Formats: sequence, C-alpha cells, structure tokens
Amino acid sequence: MALLPAEQADLFLPLFEGIGEAGQWQGFLAILVTRTQARRAVMIITPAMAAPGEAPLILQHDAARAAQDPPVEMEALMALGLQPLGSLRAGRVYALEELLDYNDTLRLEQQRAALAAQGIRFARLMRVGGEGACEAWVLLLREREDFRASAAALLSSAAPFLRAALSACAVLAGERLARRMAEGALARLGIGQIALDPSARVIDADPVAERHLEFVTLSGPRPGRRLRLHPGAGKRIESACAAFAAAPDGSCPDPVLITIGERPPLLLRPAPRLPHGRFPGGQPAAIGMLRVPVREDERLGAAVLRELYQLSPREAALAEKLSRGEMIVEAGRDLHLTAETARNYSKRIYARTRSRGQADLVRLILCGLAPLA
Repeated sequence: MALLPAEQADLFLPLFEGIGEAGQWQGFLAILVTRTQARRAVMIITPAMAAPGEAPLILQHDAARAAQDPPVEMEALMALGLQPLGSLRAGRVYALEELLDYNDTLRLEQQRAALAAQGIRFARLMRVGGEGACEAWVLLLREREDFRASAAALLSSAAPFLRAALSACAVLAGERLARRMAEGALARLGIGQIALDPSARVIDADPVAERHLEFVTLSGPRPGRRLRLHPGAGKRIESACAAFAAAPDGSCPDPVLITIGERPPLLLRPAPRLPHGRFPGGQPAAIGMLRVPVREDERLGAAVLRELYQLSPREAALAEKLSRGEMIVEAGRDLHLTAETARNYSKRIYARTRSRGQADLVRLILCGLAPLA
C-alpha cells in the first residue's frame, strides 16, 4: 500500500510527538483502527528486563461501533494455546489462521469458539522488537469480514517506526530513571541545581531549585525564564555564564558565588560539555548549585550507623545526635544516659568508627551514607 507523505505523518507522528507518554501509543492505535477499518486494535508491550511474572502493558483502542463491547480479555486469549507470541518473526504480519492449532481438531474447535465469544473471527498480528529494549505486538481484530491486503501492508510499513519508537522510549525511560535517582539523592542532602545558558537564561531546574529560587518569565521572540536577582547579582551571573561559555575546552574556570538576598546563595560552576548534537536546545554554560539545611530522620540515620559500624542502638543514636552538633552530655541526656555513660559510649563510638574525636566523627558521618537514609 503506497502512502503519501501526509498520510505517513498522520499515522506515525503520534509515535514520536508524545514519546514517553501514554497517549503516544493510543494515538497510533486510533489512527490504525481508522485506516484499516478494524473493529479493535490492541498493543502489548513487554520490557526486556521484565521481572518473572510481571504483567505486560496492554493498550486497546476500539472503533466507534465497538465502544460498548467489553474489552478484549488478553489473558483468555493467551490461554488458548495459540502460537506463542515470542516465536513470531519480527516485522512479519500474521493472519489469525496461522496461529491456530490445526494438529488437534478438538483444540481447534475450542480456540475458534473462544475467539468467537469475544467477537474475534479475523485478525492481523505483528511482532516488533525494540533493539533489545522491549518487544511489542500489535493486533488488529474484526468480527464479520476479513481484512484487505492493504491493512497488512499498512501494518508492515509501521514496523520500523514502531521499533524506533520503542527504542527511543527505552532510552528516555533510562534517562528519566537516572535523573530521578540523582535528584532524589541530592534532595536528601538539600542540594538543588539549575542549568543556565551563556546569557544566564534558565535551561532547566530541579525541584529543590524551583522551591528555593525565584524566577522571572520572559516574553518576546525568545520566551523563557531568568533568575530574579538584584542588578549587581544579575550582571555578575551573566558575566560568569558568558565567561564559562567562552572558556577553551579542557579548561576549568574557578566557581563563582552569587548571593541572592534572603534566598540561598548560588555557586556557579562551568557546565560539562555535551557531545556535539546531543543537546538540540543549546549547550548549557553553567550549573548553579544551592544547598539548604536538611538532615535525615534521626531514627533512620541511627539505623544506618548501627549497621555500618556495628554499634548498639543507644551508641548509634548518640552518634547521630553528635553529628547534628549536640554536645556529648546534652545528647546523652536526651537519650536518658548519665554523663559518664554518654562519655563511655562516645569512646566506643570513636573506636568502632576509627575517628579521632567528635569533629572527626561528624565529618565521617556527614560524608557517609547516613544523610541519605
């Protein structure tokens, strides 16, 4: 089936316009139903690293005439003993008849009856591999008459676009996971980050930065945001961003501290240079970092210290309090310890952690895993 460029865009653009969102696949299925005059379209997506027993993502779109029908029961279809989906050749379009068991007359009758009960008499099925990222199967279903050859041709032409979309989704999911892990760890330490371009316009900001900084929305031919700063700080941050952008590759300009009134100060460092072409929005020039006083829950922090250094529960609780700047006697009193007992505990804590006193213990704890608990 020859497709005009406009028709190609209409069918395949939903796979990339909403990439990573639920509407990405639903939009594609909706157009596929319309083009092939299918009664229903179903898409099954399984991640490559799926855990044993993990259910696949199943999406379904019905034509208007099937809107009141109950959804397709995929578990029931899988239990019919049809040809295993994983054994289908990627990119080839299969008819329903190719999946039935003609070697067992009784089973064949049972399969046909079960399919008919769900309003399925004709189908086209295609498997798509996502370059090791995940696999997907697309099913087109009809009840009264078989599909035309053009439907199979259209489905086949979609295979490379689906494969590219699946691979892109897997990459995007990995990037999102990495970002969330990094933002979660930094947030536990009270650290926020903001990316700025050479003119000090905001490219991106994490949730901590969004909460603790103030932004100004820009209008005009280049909409965007800037930090709300007093004139002196504004000129300084613009100068720093321009200098970082102009610095030769391989150099490492000194960081620049920007004070922002009552808000947390911002430490600017040169942004890492991204590979050419990897960042269509433009290279960031500077990464601004702020830090607010945040500490972990005392109970959780003490639990980590107890496991790390084989401390008793009271010793770990005392160590956690010392890391917060409390003096030994006062911290012991909060734990219902006498001054002598608290001092004895502190000696055992120093021995177990191999620290040389309270200051060294604080450094050890704050640089360890307890603040991430």
